[in-house]
Amino acid sequence: MKRIIIGVIGLVLLSSCNSRKSKIDPFEPLTSLVDSVSMGHHNNDSLVQEEEEEPLPVKADEIFDDFVYSFAVDDNMQRKRILFPLPFYNMNKPLKVEEKDWRHDSLFVSQAYYTLLFDKEEDMELQQDTSLNSVQFEWINMAKSTIKRYYFERKKGAWILEAIDLHEIKAKENESFIEFFYKFANDSLFQAGRVHTPLTFVTNDPDDDFSILETTIEREQWLAFMSVLPKDRLTNINYGQNNSSKSKTKILNIKGINNGFFNSLYFRRRGDGEWEFYKFEDLSN
Repeated sequence: MKRIIIGVIGLVLLSSCNSRKSKIDPFEPLTSLVDSVSMGHHNNDSLVQEEEEEPLPVKADEIFDDFVYSFAVDDNMQRKRILFPLPFYNMNKPLKVEEKDWRHDSLFVSQAYYTLLFDKEEDMELQQDTSLNSVQFEWINMAKSTIKRYYFERKKGAWILEAIDLHEIKAKENESFIEFFYKFANDSLFQAGRVHTPLTFVTNDPDDDFSILETTIEREQWLAFMSVLPKDRLTNINYGQNNSSKSKTKILNIKGINNGFFNSLYFRRRGDGEWEFYKFEDLSN
């Protein structure tokens, strides 16, 4: 009996010694924009916990729009998809946001709609591109001339928020689109002078669900069809589209959240370099 007990103790001690194997957890560089975040040294227990908590891709990760909606409404998911301490550049002042200091950010879902900006129609197809690995969500504060940009990177199939940057919009010599649209949305007299006559109008055919109608309307009629216009802030998702300040055309999509509302406003620069509104699409369903 004594021999059996001694043998069992020996096996336990041997097993304990073999389990003490160190693991190396190399830190991979994130992006050239953000500062490197030192991870320090971890013991075996913390490494096992970190491996278990590594975010796994979900169905919503395939399309960025699906992911960012889930990120905005689900606090638990949001915290798992943020690289802490999160680099935050506040008017070029570098800061770090610790997880304990993070407050849930609902992004655009607290309002009835969100907006997207494009230079050309072909770029709208990027919204369904499943091969994207780098996307930025933007808050454009027209009243304060600032942009708050959220940098997302897809790592091992899962979207991760890696940095936030808040900076001023630099003034341009020519009329910028943001400067123009702020006046267009808030000043009715200014708006009337920037609506092309006749205005192209595109909408769903009420008699055929698979067809659309295209016609023209007068400037005065636009007021009857006018959708809700963002007056202070715009949202934008940069999938990789150009969004150049030198572009001669801009498309503003206004999309309802879970309500089928969808308007597109088309703008172009006139010969004098100023912006005008020339086409309106209401494809709500």
